[in-house]
Amino acid sequence: MLRSLISKQPSFWKTWRQLVTGLCLKLYSLTLYALRLNVSHPNANSTELVTLPAASFPGSTALFFRLHPGIILKAPVKVGEDDILRKRDNVDQYFSIEEQILSRLGKHPRIVRLLGSRTEFLTGLLFAEASHGNLQSFLHQHGNEIAPSLRHRWFIQAIDSIVFIHSKGVIHSDLRPENFLVYGTLPLSLDLCLCDFGGSTCEDLQLSGGKLPNSGFFNPNDAWEATYTVDIFALGSVLYTIITGRWPFRATTGQFTSVEEMEEYDAYVDGRIADGIFPEVEGLFGGEIIRGCWTNKFSRAADIMASAYQLQIKY
Repeated sequence: MLRSLISKQPSFWKTWRQLVTGLCLKLYSLTLYALRLNVSHPNANSTELVTLPAASFPGSTALFFRLHPGIILKAPVKVGEDDILRKRDNVDQYFSIEEQILSRLGKHPRIVRLLGSRTEFLTGLLFAEASHGNLQSFLHQHGNEIAPSLRHRWFIQAIDSIVFIHSKGVIHSDLRPENFLVYGTLPLSLDLCLCDFGGSTCEDLQLSGGKLPNSGFFNPNDAWEATYTVDIFALGSVLYTIITGRWPFRATTGQFTSVEEMEEYDAYVDGRIADGIFPEVEGLFGGEIIRGCWTNKFSRAADIMASAYQLQIKY
């Protein structure tokens, strides 16, 4: 009887095929989405987890892993003396702050893209991978190969990132070359995006990561608190590094070789800046803008961008 009923409805099989096809496509889409956000939560020792080099992916509160091509996990873990991954203590707040602030910022070409999070070990935040690591490492490794036009491009993009986050009420509070990522294709189609918001401040969200920039990117004469002025001063040092390939009063962007070297630099650069002495910028692209960031000429990031628009830039 069922067979007879079906035979009298020639559209039945067509409708059934359409339904099954639709369900299969939906299941396929959900599967891709699950893989993208890594819903399956692979084991910490899974071959899918590839530890990324600390030089290109540094972090004082996290280690970085590649889960899948193009997807990075920032995990609050450390490697013990027994080579076993263990959760870091007292860093959960920074991950919570970063996730909330990135959610507030949303999608923007100058901001690192948050893809989701993992709630099982290894816990952490998922990001779109930057193809060329962080800006500090890139400048150190490829300094002589970077065309002036690309440095000019990054100069504008770094400013743009700060204009945007300040417009959203966010103070980064830890601006330095390590916290800008480089992505795209060599040699000229490379762009910057700002990352690492765990130490940031947002009054509207009542969030404060309690961090301040490193020596050379912070004015010791300023109040030791997160302000827009702190970001603007640090931006000046970032712009200086982009154009010259070195930190203020330092010959390189490379990692310090010892604690003593770092402490010596910190003491020297803090002393110079405290005395109102800054690196020479005459003749540099955007030199007046850099100096203006250091000397409180600009009270708003938007004013910095307005000055940058006056520069003669060729991409």
